[in-house]
Amino acid sequence: MTENKTQLTGASVIDFLNSIENEKKRQDSFTTLKLMQDVTGEEPQMWGDSIVGFGRYHYKYANGREGEWFVVGFSPRKQNLTLYIMAGFDNYDALLNQLGKHKTGKSCLYINKIADIDTGMLKELVKQSVAHMRETNT
Repeated sequence: MTENKTQLTGASVIDFLNSIENEKKRQDSFTTLKLMQDVTGEEPQMWGDSIVGFGRYHYKYANGREGEWFVVGFSPRKQNLTLYIMAGFDNYDALLNQLGKHKTGKSCLYINKIADIDTGMLKELVKQSVAHMRETNT
């Protein structure tokens, strides 16, 4: 079995976020860090060289592949702030409709800047997603 390319590291989350050159993206990243830490009650950890994750869960696919991954996380990418909502978005239409300007992928929520969204809705989305992941992965 192959391992995930992105693994938990011992790198400093604060050093990583402080290294973000774009001031606004750095501020938005620290806002997201606080929001996710408040919701999860978990300490942030670096996954790979660019993802900040909170919590962990073990997964196992039908083909036998298994591993560890974070429950919720984010990465300040060049084009946008990417939030990893591991529960996906199937059950969150009402929250997403009130969130503000965003795009979604399978488990990724893309926002250009925190000012574009309602952080109360984001907090609720993260809260519900984390609760779902903790219920289904215990």
